Amino acid sequence: MHEMALAQGILDIALRTAAENGAVRVGRIKVLVGQMTQVEPEALKFGFEALAAETIAAGAELDLTAVPLVGRCDDCGQEFTIRGCLFLCPRCQSGEVKIVSGRELRVEYVEVE
Repeated sequence: MHEMALAQGILDIALRTAAENGAVRVGRIKVLVGQMTQVEPEALKFGFEALAAETIAAGAELDLTAVPLVGRCDDCGQEFTIRGCLFLCPRCQSGEVKIVSGRELRVEYVEVE
């Protein structure tokens, strides 16, 4: 369960942001979660809630937005959503595909009061 370590990283970012802005409460944290990260949203939320319980982030909303796995064909330039483990261009069937999105796990913003 790597979600606990990820939750700790998210909490650290939220608390640092709050401290840098003189805030007394963290209200909401928006996180982009790429499909390839294989993060279990409920496990991440559970871990975050447990870690944040005695901090100014207790009760903060952890807003997770799924980012689909998208690839771009190096041969024809087609961008497409990758389904399953099929890394082939649907237009030209090339296997020369670079991942454009879907690997990220990023705090997009933190709302503090």
